[in-house]
Amino acid sequence: MKVLGQLLINKIFSFCCDIMIKEELTDFLKGYTKLVIMGIGNDIRADDGLGPYIVENIKDLASSKISIINATTAPENFTGKIRKLDPSHILIIDAVIMNEGPGKIKIVKKEEVAGVSISTHSMSLSYLVNYLEIEKPYNILFIGIEPESMELGKGLSPLVKSSSDDLISIFREIL
Repeated sequence: MKVLGQLLINKIFSFCCDIMIKEELTDFLKGYTKLVIMGIGNDIRADDGLGPYIVENIKDLASSKISIINATTAPENFTGKIRKLDPSHILIIDAVIMNEGPGKIKIVKKEEVAGVSISTHSMSLSYLVNYLEIEKPYNILFIGIEPESMELGKGLSPLVKSSSDDLISIFREIL
């Protein structure tokens, strides 16, 4: 019952947040010529799998202007591919420990990425940005969702799945 109550509260709160997230993403994507959307995470560590879950559910949006990458736990392995694609904009989706409630979606600008904690990946996101931008700067935005559980186990928790599905809907609407 507690989870259902929390889901209802999150849905009401997420409606307001979805509008703000949609506006932020729409604003970020203005004028993009080529977009890379990269999901990061480990789908056997419960909510850490939200990045791969989201990109797998929007891969049908891939086109000559949109590339979808499921980077799993090794985003550094895709830096060469990203540079070769030479996108104008990059969106990176991952579970982010922000000490907010589970399922909370937060947009993090690349300049602010040092202030968030990613606990399951070998390369920090700030290092990933620096490495990507060795040759040229990119428009990069991170989308973080607060995990409920990062324990070994398959599947997203109900709160994180709900937020992930909301984000999938926003992508389908704005892309």
